Amino acid sequence: MTMSVPLPRAAPLTGYALFAAMLAAAGLPIYLHAPKFYADTYGVSLTALGAVLFGLRLVDVVQDPGLGWLAARLRRHLRVAVPVAAAVMAGGMLGLFAVTPPIPPLSWFALMLVLVFSAFSFLTICFYAQGVTNATGLGGHIRLARWREAGALLGICAAAAAPVLLPGGYAAFALAFVGLALVATVAQRTEWRAGPVPNTGFAPVLRDPVARRLLLIAGLNAAPVAVSSTLFLFFVADRLEAPGAEGPLLILFFLSAAAGAPLWGMLAERRGARPTLMAGMALSIAAFALVPLLGPGDVAGFALICAVSGIALGADMTLLPALFAARMARVAPGAAPGWGLWAFVTKFTLALAALVLLPMLDAAGYLPGATSPASALTLLSLLYAALPCLLKAAALGLLALTDPEDMS
Repeated sequence: MTMSVPLPRAAPLTGYALFAAMLAAAGLPIYLHAPKFYADTYGVSLTALGAVLFGLRLVDVVQDPGLGWLAARLRRHLRVAVPVAAAVMAGGMLGLFAVTPPIPPLSWFALMLVLVFSAFSFLTICFYAQGVTNATGLGGHIRLARWREAGALLGICAAAAAPVLLPGGYAAFALAFVGLALVATVAQRTEWRAGPVPNTGFAPVLRDPVARRLLLIAGLNAAPVAVSSTLFLFFVADRLEAPGAEGPLLILFFLSAAAGAPLWGMLAERRGARPTLMAGMALSIAAFALVPLLGPGDVAGFALICAVSGIALGADMTLLPALFAARMARVAPGAAPGWGLWAFVTKFTLALAALVLLPMLDAAGYLPGATSPASALTLLSLLYAALPCLLKAAALGLLALTDPEDMS
């Protein structure tokens, strides 16, 4: 007598990759583009933008656990709720970049980001929670993560470069995002299935020491990305004195990450997710530690660092969510509240970066696109590179102290 083993479904994985690309295009690139766009186009000060971003992110952080609860309650109605949320997010992107503000620019900036952030958070929680439910039929958590995070990284790459490469600039980027949202929502429409999983709430996640440890590592590990994404455009334009190189460098960074993600996933399937993730984090620290040594004109050296650190980022984005998803499958199969907490801790770092970094540069006399004091440019380098290395080292240390058996 033989037992039949269900084969992984390959075709739906492209839908996961597309949906992840859409979400990624509305996530990290907002921190790259929106502050610079509103500072350059409407003359809004960096301090004001930083304060608004921090306030909005605090709202976003606070609402994430509630959105996790809502996603769990709407589990049987996601085929309707998800397209509605995608439409709201697309509308917010259009308003942010393609519409001249009908009210004061800073207020319009805040209003549109409320739409984008809220819809983004709800969709992300639903998407990752559904992945916990569907992972077995798709070949396991790491295989799903390989497709999903490679798609996300390609989405970041496209969104990061689009305003520079598209003839219509930021308005064209917003229109392209609407098209991507439509295609991704259609491609993923069959995957929103309500399995026989109860809504367990937050308690099982918070009671579990391994889940709590993974949430702390996720928060620490997100901080370097928050810092570097907030300051990237300013660093390239004013520290390297290479305006116009931002787009190609971003493409190189995120394409390297997208190329690295499946390789890290395959290595993790052979060697284990935890040691593979630790190797990726160590590589990231080694690469970024060289950035403070760079100065005007060092574009080639920075490009090499972008390629290596991008490859390392592929490990972070693939393996840490896969470890958390596997833990959720064991302790809280409903998963949506768990991913709400995940969003809570990772987004708090983005809020803190916006609050602290931009006003610090402002106070030091840094003027984007203009002549700034040497001390301000030195501070820009240290904040952009040295601070992320310290934060990443803290996350790596915490992961190294975690019992390997708890990650199996």
